Amino acid sequence: MEKIRMTTPLVEMDGDEMTRILWRMIKEELLEPFVELKCEYYDLGLEHRDATRDQVTMDAALANKKYGVSVKCATITPNAQRMTEYSLHEMWKSPNGTIRAVLDGTVFRAPILIDCIKPVVKNWKKPITIARHAYGDVYRGTEFRIPGPGKAELLFTGADGAELRETVYEFECPGILQGTYNKDTSIASFARSCFNYALATKQDLWFSTKDTISKKYDHTFKDIFADIFETEYKEAFAAAGIEYFYTLIDDAVARVIRSEGGFIWACKNYDGDVMSDMVSTAFGSLAMMTSVLVSPDGCYEYEAAHGTVTRHYYRYLKGEATSTNPMATVFAWTGALAKRGEMDGNAELQDFAKTLEAACLETLESGVMTKDLCGLAEGITPTPVTSEEFIKAIRRNLEAKLGA
Repeated sequence: MEKIRMTTPLVEMDGDEMTRILWRMIKEELLEPFVELKCEYYDLGLEHRDATRDQVTMDAALANKKYGVSVKCATITPNAQRMTEYSLHEMWKSPNGTIRAVLDGTVFRAPILIDCIKPVVKNWKKPITIARHAYGDVYRGTEFRIPGPGKAELLFTGADGAELRETVYEFECPGILQGTYNKDTSIASFARSCFNYALATKQDLWFSTKDTISKKYDHTFKDIFADIFETEYKEAFAAAGIEYFYTLIDDAVARVIRSEGGFIWACKNYDGDVMSDMVSTAFGSLAMMTSVLVSPDGCYEYEAAHGTVTRHYYRYLKGEATSTNPMATVFAWTGALAKRGEMDGNAELQDFAKTLEAACLETLESGVMTKDLCGLAEGITPTPVTSEEFIKAIRRNLEAKLGA
């Protein structure tokens, strides 16, 4: 068959460790034989980020703003151990955090569902989408160790020189201190992204923080959401027959567990990070979770919700076969290709993305799956396979569907 052509480049952001290996396999087996990929490539592997003093991450983010759609491999956010392992010049910040700050978007994460894997929460019947604010908070925080007794203060100096000052704590011993921030403009973008996504998908929207404790920080999130909903979205939600409501995050957790699913749960940055892992694991596996960053000006970044699978990578380096689940990474590619096709009016590319997703799901439903899913499957006798075998099985199904 003739390869499908692309008209506008897709921004491709390569990554680290085992997911980098899977990235190459997916391209070679599932994409390049069928699509004439047109990509602007950026290597966000930790070594190259260090060599460019992380400029490559900023360049990739700006390229996303230019072209509108990107696909990103999982990357390492270095800690002290990684500093030594990779001989880094600096403990670079999270690439995801940098990209999210540039795009000022919201991350929407939803599980990939198959019939043979039932949610751990037995009453969940429909997917739960986590909408995660993708800016500020602890991901852009400033922190340090307190060496001994002394007074910690929070100080703001306005452009006019006026000061706001509050004592955080009078330390009587060593401790730790952290300062976090957010912006009204980013919170407003978060709110509008959530309201727009809810209307587009015809799903109820829940939003939760802890404003009873954080009476200024979290309460500002609550107020901005409420003001924007009342003035811009209330009538549209009523016409669509969907609901928006706010509740405390501890109450939201209880409601989510008791629910049937089928709604969007909007969370602040850290809350969304944790809750998306909880939801994906309860539905089956973190490797079965889609993730897309949507910016207010219509830019999209698709990625896997999980990390770089370090443990499998070390086994791979020893020459051992691994059974790493590539589904989230495959769906990052299909999501990006489908969106690129939609934005370019390229129906062939959109159809290919849907067909590849269907081939993946049929492969799993047939019982061919990586080891992480075998213990979860019900009603079938699963066949555990390596990562490479799984991808090749998807290709056979894909070729059959395409008549290739």
